[in-house]
Amino acid sequence: MTSIDAYDWQTISGELDAYGSAVLPGLLTPRACVDLSSLYARDQGFRSRVIMGRHGFGMGEYKYWAYPLPPLVQALRTGLYPRLASLANRWNQRLGENVRYPDSHADFLALCHQGGQVRPTPLLLRYGQGDYNCLHQDLYGERVFPLQVAVLLSEPGRDFTGGEFVITEQRPRMQSRADVVPLRQGDGVVFAVHHRPVSGTRGTYRVNLRHGVSRLRSGERHTLGIIFHDAV
Repeated sequence: MTSIDAYDWQTISGELDAYGSAVLPGLLTPRACVDLSSLYARDQGFRSRVIMGRHGFGMGEYKYWAYPLPPLVQALRTGLYPRLASLANRWNQRLGENVRYPDSHADFLALCHQGGQVRPTPLLLRYGQGDYNCLHQDLYGERVFPLQVAVLLSEPGRDFTGGEFVITEQRPRMQSRADVVPLRQGDGVVFAVHHRPVSGTRGTYRVNLRHGVSRLRSGERHTLGIIFHDAV
């Protein structure tokens, strides 16, 4: 895993402010990606499996990890959170919201658990040919951390084709804007869970965002999802 402190977080914050997403190149090594992908075939360590087509979420499937999380997943979750908490607090301040996020992820999880959100949300997704993920927001309860991370575990062009990460932004009184985020194996993308602040002529307003994955043309695609709040 690339050291989280090695990234230029000022630039990343600027991209999140401007676009609602930012790439963390080479967050995981190819070996780590393969090792994580291989865990999907096992039932041990997961709390549930979701077949997306049964719920209208798209096509494909994913599994939620149980506690304790795999060490690498835990390290990513606890290591990335402090870097994002300051931006999340700044966003809430701009939007006039009183919620502030503590410095440590453990303290934030304690607040989630006090509110009944006790189920872990990091997940491993698997897509095959023809699969896709509908545009959505990962909310899971009343207490929501406004940023999350996805890490592509497969290599585009070698393991699969198609299957691009897509994020859309619904601006007030305007048509939606779509952005396709190019990723390579091991790259992470940080993105807004449900909304972000935007400065306009009349002050700051919020825009809603949704994310998904376009149709896989061939092969198989695995993704690691890091969500910082737990679920009810």
